[in-house]
Amino acid sequence: MLSAQYTRGGLPAPPSDVRQEPAELEKYDRNCYNGHVLGSDDFRRVMSHFATGVTIITAWDGEQRPTGLTASSFTSVSLNPPLILVCVSQKAHSYPAIKAAGRFAVNILCTGQEGVSRRFATAPSASGDEKFVGLAYHPGAVGLPILDEALAALECAVVDAHPAGDHTIFVGQVEAVDVREDSGREPLLYFRGKYSRLHPHQPGG
Repeated sequence: MLSAQYTRGGLPAPPSDVRQEPAELEKYDRNCYNGHVLGSDDFRRVMSHFATGVTIITAWDGEQRPTGLTASSFTSVSLNPPLILVCVSQKAHSYPAIKAAGRFAVNILCTGQEGVSRRFATAPSASGDEKFVGLAYHPGAVGLPILDEALAALECAVVDAHPAGDHTIFVGQVEAVDVREDSGREPLLYFRGKYSRLHPHQPGG
């Protein structure tokens, strides 16, 4: 039986034969990797050469407070049905909320939102909703927290979850989207440990 949090905003929960509780979807209670191949510093350095966009993953916690984290491990999976995935650290403050709620939103950041990215990349000193203080957001079509200034947003229901090392891969079916195509803004990028943009400012430009 799906929890009541799946029906936030009065929307009916997906049929039980469509998806299960995220806790049931996780395939292993511990990771199955053995041995040591590459140091974490070396791995982080080589992966930093792969430029990515920057997203904020948001959800509601058990007390219906907004919570979220910064993530660059995000990609599309399937066109039909529309599926995406995001990798979330099992140590992240928002991880239990995403796992329990079974729904999350992906907010794609634009240039000028470096500060927002840094805010959500740090662990909160108290509850996760302190990251939202002074930040404009609203409930999306499915009721999930959507950042007002995000370049685009996707509201998703968890349909699969795979523990992988110290992260869990959440596969989400996209239920609603919000795209600001005419805003003229560009996506925020992350490359070699620094924020970047598609078209860097030229001197005198």
